[in-house]
Amino acid sequence: MPADEKGEALQRAGRLDEAAVAYREALARNPDDARILSNYGGLLWGLGAFEQAHGMLMRAVTLAPDLPDAWSNLGNVLQQFQRYDEAIAAYSNCLRLNPVHPLALSNLGVALDCRGEHAAAQKFHRIAVRLAPDNAENHTNFAISLLSGGDYRSGFAEYEWRWKTRTTRHHGLTAPLWTGASFEGKTLLIHTEGGFGDMLQFARFIPLAAERGGNIIVSVRPELSDLLRQSFPGYQFVTTEEPVPWHDLQCPVLSLPLALGVALDTIPASGGFLAANPQKVAFWAQQLAENDIKFGRVADPLRIGLVWAGAPHAEIREAEITDRRRSTSLETLAPLATAAPDALFYSLQVGDKAKQAQHPPAGMRLIDDTASLHNFDDTAALISNLDLVIAVDTSTAHVAAGLGKPVWLLSRYDQCWRWLAHRTDSPWYDSIRIYRQDKPLDWSGPVQRIVEDLKVLDASDKARSDRKELNTADQD
Repeated sequence: MPADEKGEALQRAGRLDEAAVAYREALARNPDDARILSNYGGLLWGLGAFEQAHGMLMRAVTLAPDLPDAWSNLGNVLQQFQRYDEAIAAYSNCLRLNPVHPLALSNLGVALDCRGEHAAAQKFHRIAVRLAPDNAENHTNFAISLLSGGDYRSGFAEYEWRWKTRTTRHHGLTAPLWTGASFEGKTLLIHTEGGFGDMLQFARFIPLAAERGGNIIVSVRPELSDLLRQSFPGYQFVTTEEPVPWHDLQCPVLSLPLALGVALDTIPASGGFLAANPQKVAFWAQQLAENDIKFGRVADPLRIGLVWAGAPHAEIREAEITDRRRSTSLETLAPLATAAPDALFYSLQVGDKAKQAQHPPAGMRLIDDTASLHNFDDTAALISNLDLVIAVDTSTAHVAAGLGKPVWLLSRYDQCWRWLAHRTDSPWYDSIRIYRQDKPLDWSGPVQRIVEDLKVLDASDKARSDRKELNTADQD
């Protein structure tokens, strides 16, 4: 078998490292073979070697501008670079050569979704799923587009295809999937999926599910256990490290909206549904009161929590790429100190980037007590004593908003479907305000808008403090 055909066969079989070797051998003999360049470039894209893939694919389309797959593969790389206009042009070139190319149709839809153009994107998604009805990735892309546009009934139904994609791991539970019917006399297991934020956001549906039947058990990751037990005291929680309890039915937490028939205008508990531990809240109240005296310039300073990065999830390539886009550095938030010079900032950052709190930007009085945060229950108690949380799109933002605390969310340009397009508010949380990037990878626009809003908030906070001091003097 020729090396190029061998490479294709190995790639289809999922033996990617061996396929890469075969492609390199083929290119050593035929360095100007556009098809090999295209296939190898597509493989490199799949492995995350985007720069190398880009070079291969640019060479492929230069040598053979009539090769549809090369244009489609190039579009995928450009999309990873968030060069959406160029990606759309590449997909369009592919579709001019092959109007029924399912992958290019679906990925063109994704590129349009990333720009917030969901209605246009869905035209391409629909064609893609019609042409390749068994392609789970195309269905899931369509689902994300529908959800991003606010069509929750159709979107969550289509989102069930996620279990057949290569990036979503099925939990191996064999009990029948609960689809919303009454389950009197039976036990339903609701189990975690996705990240911490997903479980936090969708936990609000547990009481609604309970209204339809018998016993409910909720399986969550250990870090969330204490907070969710505190917030939903009437239900049984187990951790994912424990054996799965006996149950009649099961439902992943992100499938609850479909089972419950949730629409955009029927999302429950947008005012808050989480409850912090009272004893821990009291502990942090005392701690922060001491910090006010020790570090504050005024008697009752504005307290602002900060989160500037998410978890990298290096084990999942797609999640790691998304995290690079949603995360930033503490230095990016330096202008906030000038906007609210009397405020006390509290680091809520955990993980590798938490050490940036040791060297805050000039003028920012940043207190880092995260060594005392051992789980989300601790974090919730600290947040309960803050006035505002400014955060990138992480689980901590869900904790704060779930508590009903004001949250100013820094959202990436290709923002998560849950925040919807062209909105600064959210039907999921009344207390959240969204600051989306104006262009990919550029936080200057949203940070500047936060600065302006923070100046207004700081001014109103000073007025509140002045009134408080005046009232105290009158009582004396």
